[in-house]
Amino acid sequence: MIKILYSADPVDWVEYELNLHKALDQIELDYQISTTYNTPEEIDYIIYAPDGTVQDFNAFTNLKLVQNLWAGVEVPTANKTLTQPLARMVEPGLTLGMADYVMGHVLRHHLGTDKFSNARPGEWLGDNIPALAQDRMVGVLGLGELGLYCAQKIADFGFQTCGWSRTQKTKDINIECYNGTKGLDSILAKSDILVLLLPNTPETNHIIDADNIAKMRDGVAIINPGRGTLINDTALLNALNSGKVASATLDVFQTEPLPADHLYWTHSNVLVTPHIASSTRINTACNVIAENIRRGENNEPFLYLVDKSVGY
Repeated sequence: MIKILYSADPVDWVEYELNLHKALDQIELDYQISTTYNTPEEIDYIIYAPDGTVQDFNAFTNLKLVQNLWAGVEVPTANKTLTQPLARMVEPGLTLGMADYVMGHVLRHHLGTDKFSNARPGEWLGDNIPALAQDRMVGVLGLGELGLYCAQKIADFGFQTCGWSRTQKTKDINIECYNGTKGLDSILAKSDILVLLLPNTPETNHIIDADNIAKMRDGVAIINPGRGTLINDTALLNALNSGKVASATLDVFQTEPLPADHLYWTHSNVLVTPHIASSTRINTACNVIAENIRRGENNEPFLYLVDKSVGY
């Protein structure tokens, strides 16, 4: 019998239990799933969130896979006891939710709707006619599963679109792809709107700093639904105050919840959203979990395995 341990938010357990049974029953394997365990060496799979009960993986000597429920993996990759294979969560609800958030705020910046929502009564801003999407360049930093999907949606809408990643992308896509230091300089210099969807790694920490902001177009808009660590807050605030950066939409922060006295809250050109850009949808996530368990039991490669050497 396959033994599966759920180690994540207990509030979500009822919904996860229902949907996991639906998904697992379809693969016709003999399994047992629980939120508790007495013999860790008998556990085959852990359905895991970093805030779950399992923090020390040393006793799980026969574990085949740790299936993360979050897209981000910086917490589990930093856990030195987690030496077993780790899969990040990639599922349709997470991807579609991120695309909705990114597309909505790209259009908000593109159309300049904040000017109208902040207009005084009688302030008729008829001269503020937006450019066409085809004349606006949107850059996406990070071309993983989420970034690539969002970039494609932006391009499909009609925007000029470019993307940057650690390694060169070879997929057949209709966006300009860059990599490396020179590639980063190029995308910073040409983007009217910049979307941050990079993972949290030592290489991406504070990638939006004073030096890189100086390489950007004057009046650039920044959207960050990726990781709070991507931005040097002092550098961004200085750029917002000077007008180098026209506006910023920020969903993730180095400290969450964002402290009430943080300057982002009161800055006229910053929109703060409370880490809601995208979230794992339980029903579709359970299908991914079940598929990975099926693969494990049939000696097939797992989906979305994390390369711990690079941190994602």
